[in-house]
Amino acid sequence: MLGIANALSSALCQCIRATVDHLDGRSRVPRTTGVVDPRKWAASSQRFACRRGVSFFELVPAAVTAESSRGDGGAYGRAVNPADLQGLRSGDLETREAHVHHLLDRARTHGDESAIAALHVLVRDYRDFHRSLYSRAMNQAAVFAAVGLQEPLLAALGDTRYNCQAWAAMGCAAMDIRAAVPQLITLLDHPQWIVRGETVTALGRLGDASVVPSLRPLLGDQADWLRQRTADALARIGGDAALEALWHEFEHRRFPRIGYLASTLALFTPEVVPRLLAAADSTDPDQRYWVAVALGSTGDDRAVLTLERLMAGDRGVTVFDGEVRTAAKKALRTLRRIQAAIAEREGAEAQTKAC
Repeated sequence: MLGIANALSSALCQCIRATVDHLDGRSRVPRTTGVVDPRKWAASSQRFACRRGVSFFELVPAAVTAESSRGDGGAYGRAVNPADLQGLRSGDLETREAHVHHLLDRARTHGDESAIAALHVLVRDYRDFHRSLYSRAMNQAAVFAAVGLQEPLLAALGDTRYNCQAWAAMGCAAMDIRAAVPQLITLLDHPQWIVRGETVTALGRLGDASVVPSLRPLLGDQADWLRQRTADALARIGGDAALEALWHEFEHRRFPRIGYLASTLALFTPEVVPRLLAAADSTDPDQRYWVAVALGSTGDDRAVLTLERLMAGDRGVTVFDGEVRTAAKKALRTLRRIQAAIAEREGAEAQTKAC
């Protein structure tokens, strides 16, 4: 009998939570995991009902109706196995974390509808779950992406109390939620480094030329990893404004090692090549060094003669003892590898079309 009572109490608790979600968007009914003491749970639920100004027994039918109307746990039209939801709520944290990874594996490998639905509930009702579960799910958000998750993701992006803004930014990027851009811009000066980093990445995926002025100052950040991430974001956005921001930093470098700038500038081929060729005549050996690196990454035929010239006669040395001629020699090898790879790919594509 006690087992039956426990099962009924647990089910009733789930129903009450559904009503509370409808009433004020957040449950205050005591959470239950494992064995439930029906008397303690009923007493606490009665106190909750009194605070809401309704009878406990009036609340129960409404709760059952609310839960039944959702049917799929509110998982955006997908059927969810109750055990998949229970695994997110029951057991110690390590067990629940393992369950999240299991759901992600099923969603990724088999497109499992129930697993995807359970992950949707985790995102939608994120305040009901441990931060560790949410962050693990968001690390692979593309696996269960859905348009219907926009609202809870935007809410989490601004939720300083839950403190998972970095992972919310990750989810917005994975699900192409462009409505997040204004909020993301406000997070660029967040005190937590992980939030700043994920915000920059998200803006690189979701932003356009309008976000370039907000990203540009981060090219001067003291953290080299953030400078590199910002350069990558600008290269992904592309366009004249992004190119100008990167080129200005390249010409007026503030740090001795700027390989990330050379690599990202090469992504603007072919329009950047004439600028690089002109910069190869600079009187600054450091600039000639990084020009060589960038030219090698373009894979452009126009760079060959300049690289050969630098390799043969440039004796310049950088502030970190790098030789320009050595950089040019390596760059020439890189350029030829790129060209060979392009030729191979084009040949394979031609063969496929011929077949």
